[in-house]
Amino acid sequence: MRGGFAFFLTLLLLQALVAAANHSLAQAGACLFAGGLFVGTAAFLLPFGPGFAAVFAAGLACDANADVPFGTHALLFASAHSVLFHFRDRLPHDETVGLVLIGLVCNLALFAFLTLLRIHLSPAPAVEWSRAACDLVLSQIAIALAGPWFFHLQRSALALASAGPARPLL
Repeated sequence: MRGGFAFFLTLLLLQALVAAANHSLAQAGACLFAGGLFVGTAAFLLPFGPGFAAVFAAGLACDANADVPFGTHALLFASAHSVLFHFRDRLPHDETVGLVLIGLVCNLALFAFLTLLRIHLSPAPAVEWSRAACDLVLSQIAIALAGPWFFHLQRSALALASAGPARPLL
């Protein structure tokens, strides 16, 4: 369970960084979504139970300050973790590039689902779609740039907790 807790702490740090970035971007009307980073590596670095618990708890932390029903992020992150865990032997996760690509695809899927979940609440859905597209592009760029650093941080946290692979990503 030490590995799950260390992993969860990295996800809390990610949530704080995304919240700070969104606070800065709020004046421009933009928003970052980093769901792909929340679920991108837990299935590959941890056993199912601790990884699921860490991702689910991080989803609950994201739900605490989101404008969606409580448990939405937790359910989405847990579902994505389960799918990734099921397919982990078939996905290229040994190198950083593979993890970044997995994070980008996960982010796209989670973002699309959340957008579809919330679009009907908007008084002007056409405007919301264009804003969502801009937010998605911004989020994907942020994940591509920050992903390698964050994945290394997660591996380092697991190594410090003596709970995961000690070798760095290539």
